[in-house]
Amino acid sequence: MEDFMEDLAGVLAIALSLGIPIVAIIAGFISSVKKSNNEREIRRLIIENHTDLETAKQLIDEPRKNQGSNPYPALRWGCVLIGMGLGALLCYILQLEPNHDIYFWILIAFGCGLGLLWSFIIEYQLQQRNAPSADETRLTD
Repeated sequence: MEDFMEDLAGVLAIALSLGIPIVAIIAGFISSVKKSNNEREIRRLIIENHTDLETAKQLIDEPRKNQGSNPYPALRWGCVLIGMGLGALLCYILQLEPNHDIYFWILIAFGCGLGLLWSFIIEYQLQQRNAPSADETRLTD
């Protein structure tokens, strides 16, 4: 019975370590969609009510937060935590214990590294997709 409880605790820990980042990513996506819908509603109301230009600018223009070099923080953290969870899953499969095996921590760190690499590849692809082409920049100049 004691072995069953230990196995159940390990499986539960792995499920939570994979589930929490996924729920956080979904919640962030829902939040951004709601924000976009609210902004669209404000613009619609401004147009319907014939608000003057200065008031409309004050309502629409909000200072953008400086996100620095990482425009996708939720993506990066989600990928890192998923990588950690996969490393923990591998440690569980190999029956490595954190108190006795250094390989446990090496696999967790390796999972974090894979998560960071995965997020870098996704961010790079997103930036390439969103970057204006050379033809578009010549047309605007």
